[in-house]
Amino acid sequence: MPIDTRPAAIFLMGPTASGKTALACMLADRFPVGLVSVDSALVYRGLDIGAAKPDAASQRRYPHRLIDIREPSQAYSAAEFRNDARAAMDALAEAGRVPLLVGGTMLYFHALQRGLSDLPEADPAVRARLAAEAERVGWPALHARLAERDPAAAARIRATDPQRIQRALEVIELSGRPLSAQQGGLRERLPWRVLKLALVPERPVLHARIAERFDAMLEAGFLDEVRHLRARGDLTADSTAMRAVGYRQAWEYLDGLSDAPTMRERAIFATRQLAKRQITWLRSELDARWLDPERADVRERVVQALTGFLGTRRM
Repeated sequence: MPIDTRPAAIFLMGPTASGKTALACMLADRFPVGLVSVDSALVYRGLDIGAAKPDAASQRRYPHRLIDIREPSQAYSAAEFRNDARAAMDALAEAGRVPLLVGGTMLYFHALQRGLSDLPEADPAVRARLAAEAERVGWPALHARLAERDPAAAARIRATDPQRIQRALEVIELSGRPLSAQQGGLRERLPWRVLKLALVPERPVLHARIAERFDAMLEAGFLDEVRHLRARGDLTADSTAMRAVGYRQAWEYLDGLSDAPTMRERAIFATRQLAKRQITWLRSELDARWLDPERADVRERVVQALTGFLGTRRM
């Protein structure tokens, strides 16, 4: 059989609150890996507590690339992530380290490994106009418009997902063609040999972890963090960064639209829904090895998997 000479990379995937970061740091102590974050919230400076960002001490000991690379007022796309992650992986390989990509933003993993459709670039003027129209008539109305122009895309996009509604309508306006008709052609696939590990707890355990972690965030000052973000003056509840689970619910609470118990309940529910979508996506990764973080031997199994994949490359 021919020898696979492609460089090695590791994907450590899983739903929110599954323990991915702690496991990645353990692996960084044992293998010559470099960590790359795959998280659409961690790219933003100032989203710390609510995004479960590794603290400063952890980042000094275990540097993560692609954390704190954007202001929360800036957009960041899957295409940008793909370019940034490829550059980070190349730099790590040149330094003799194996890229270990860890996170739960499944679209980013998909974009990195399989590429993205060749869609028109974002147009700030079109986006601003669509956002202003949504302020007047609401995103459900724009979703109804999308259903008329691109039924296939509207069937996949929830009426409560303004970012994707906006992008789908923008693509139609800029290209004159439905988004669904342009998503077949993919760019170059990732030229790396990849070991995929999926860290997935049982549902009751995951739900308990999500609730416990959100309560810990509240105790750590999450609401003060959101107050600070609001005070910047360049963010709204519909800003891309503020669509992260927990932040939108906290923003609405600080707007007086809910009380504290309701805010907590909504944030935990939204996080559970996110975890459900993440797990659904992971089921399509047929070559991923699923691991239960509650098993006593999970770390031993992961170390064995990496040892077999990397051969003798241990610290």
